[in-house]
Amino acid sequence: MGFKKASLTGQLADIDIKLLRIFKAVVDAQGVTAAEAPLNLANSTISNYLAELEKRLGMRLCERGRKGFVVTQQGQFVYDAAIELLAALKKFRNTINDSHQSLQGELHIICAEHTLGKANYCIVKAIDDFLNIAPDVNINISVMESNSIVSAIGDNQADIGITVPLQNHQQLNSATLFSEQMLLYCASVHPLFTMPQSQLNDTDLSIFKFVESPRLRAGQEPHLDMKNWKKVSRAHHQEARMSLILSGHYLGFLPEQLVAQWGLTDQLKPLLPNKYGYTNEFKVISNKNSSNQSLINIFNKVLKQNIL
Repeated sequence: MGFKKASLTGQLADIDIKLLRIFKAVVDAQGVTAAEAPLNLANSTISNYLAELEKRLGMRLCERGRKGFVVTQQGQFVYDAAIELLAALKKFRNTINDSHQSLQGELHIICAEHTLGKANYCIVKAIDDFLNIAPDVNINISVMESNSIVSAIGDNQADIGITVPLQNHQQLNSATLFSEQMLLYCASVHPLFTMPQSQLNDTDLSIFKFVESPRLRAGQEPHLDMKNWKKVSRAHHQEARMSLILSGHYLGFLPEQLVAQWGLTDQLKPLLPNKYGYTNEFKVISNKNSSNQSLINIFNKVLKQNIL
């Protein structure tokens, strides 16, 4: 007994394209929950969209539930076809944009957390300048963990990424935007808070608990001492790490500018900043093989103008 055939009559509507984009994003993320951040949609909303797509196609695309997320054979066919369709749409828009004054389509930007704050207003100003040039282009912005952005751009899940890449990638274009000073902090209720600087220099920090951040992972430590630190907790998002540090039970790294923005300079003290402080370099990255290159080039140009 064969598969039930999908029924698509007439032209593809905008809703069909939207549903296929969502389905592709869910498969790329390997689950509905994992797709919430890149899609900026709630779990229930994504599930409803998937159900609507299955209804429109007349086939079961994926199994989702307590046993996890699994793409069906029919779902794999649809996923492969969606990749070809969406790539063709992007290429078509890119071709039209190159030969026409009116820029159209979508530009998907993903940023590491807290890069859109007032300290990095260049991004907001670049969006303003870009939309003055291309008012008919829709901009989608997602916030993602810094380490995940590089792979997302490499897989063409988004057009532009703003993050701190820990290494260079041949398939990506990159340009430096701004830097961020990271300092090692303790809270006012931590025993090191009132310790004089002279005693801090001679203190073995490995006896204290640390909350791990991306730069404290094995092989990424900016200082040799950090290899021996007691990293017992993980919190890669700044606000989560700040909460653990404020509890007084952990030491950890935070961006100096964010501590000031949060109004916590009286409650958080940097420890040995000249020894353990390090600098994050934020870069704008894009895939050299992206089919949305014309819009990417325009955005990167106005972004660079706002950095200078």
